[in-house]
Amino acid sequence: MVGTFYRAPAPGSKNFAEVGQSVNAGDTLCIIEAMKLLNEIEADQGGVIKAILVENGQPVEYGEPLFVIA
Repeated sequence: MVGTFYRAPAPGSKNFAEVGQSVNAGDTLCIIEAMKLLNEIEADQGGVIKAILVENGQPVEYGEPLFVIA
């Protein structure tokens, strides 16, 4: 999905995910804003977040990896 990456649901809110956090498949990791629509992005697998590959507010492209989960 092409849009803008946001780590939290609103400015000043707690981030959805942090490095070192355990997540389950289906957990919300971030929001991508595309054409004024906010799309929640869910983990496709469970594991521990090893890295967040983009910065908050950064534009992202279709197919771009956002997280490393192992």
